[in-house]
Amino acid sequence: MQKFGTEKFQGVNFAVFPHKGVLGSGEARKSMEEMAHKTHANWVILTPSGIQETPYSEEICFDGEKSCTDEELCDMIRFAQSLGLKVALKPTVNCKNGEWRAYISFFEHDVPCESKWGNWFSSYTKFQTHYAEIAQKEECDMLIAGCEMVMSEHREKEWREVIAAIRECYDGTVSYNTDKYQEDRVKWWDCVDVISSSGYYPIQDWEQELDRIEAVVKAYHKPFFFAEAGCMSRTGSKHVPNNWGIEGKLRLEEQVEWYTTMFESCRKREWMQGYGLWEWAPAVPSAKQAYKDDSYQICQKPVQEIIKKYYKE
Repeated sequence: MQKFGTEKFQGVNFAVFPHKGVLGSGEARKSMEEMAHKTHANWVILTPSGIQETPYSEEICFDGEKSCTDEELCDMIRFAQSLGLKVALKPTVNCKNGEWRAYISFFEHDVPCESKWGNWFSSYTKFQTHYAEIAQKEECDMLIAGCEMVMSEHREKEWREVIAAIRECYDGTVSYNTDKYQEDRVKWWDCVDVISSSGYYPIQDWEQELDRIEAVVKAYHKPFFFAEAGCMSRTGSKHVPNNWGIEGKLRLEEQVEWYTTMFESCRKREWMQGYGLWEWAPAVPSAKQAYKDDSYQICQKPVQEIIKKYYKE
């Protein structure tokens, strides 16, 4: 496993939160091959999904229909490596009822009759270490210990214990993906190797947000990259790229404008290590289908050429 930072992280989040059967399909292999060729990516981020019923549930399931099988995941890791891609695993918890994972939370303090935080972190540690063992076995280059768990991040002691448990079974690079605007709120960056966050920033705010992130990077002396970054092809999305529910007409140029601004703003920052772009589909759509898609998908759309241009540079 190559040391992180020896080259830029030119990554893409592929087939995000795959249900059982998705990664095992021939279409997924064809799509990943297309992704590597059409974007000039050198990293792929795979996001095996854990499911809990609601933000207040204490148990995380990762062997049901909504999660990929270990066999499918390992096969896809090996296929990615055969394409020359470095692999980052980002085991991610989602809620079955559709609530955003950032809202997973309990009472501030565990009490004898309600040890909810303790139960949840115990289940979360099992979830993360399961995939850390796979990352070790399959020689993945990075383990990202979760994504956008905003309302749990203040539990510093428990998060340090999660990272320590991961390191007991995985000796590669460890990161954690906090949400936008949270980079300066996490107090335990010293225990990971790389700081990462979700870079869904308004097109007009890139410089001020990068200034804020830069202060965190310098304070902790850690590499930084965006483990997620993206914008929809929908009018207005460039101003609120984090809002997947925004209403607006299909506008492919919206995505192009936002990505161009992000790349141009970030390339001026020496500390910026790269991006995990959101997202690439598990099956390549036709050009006709892609040009009608107003989501975050980047395959077969005009933004694909912008990504390839900057990744080649």
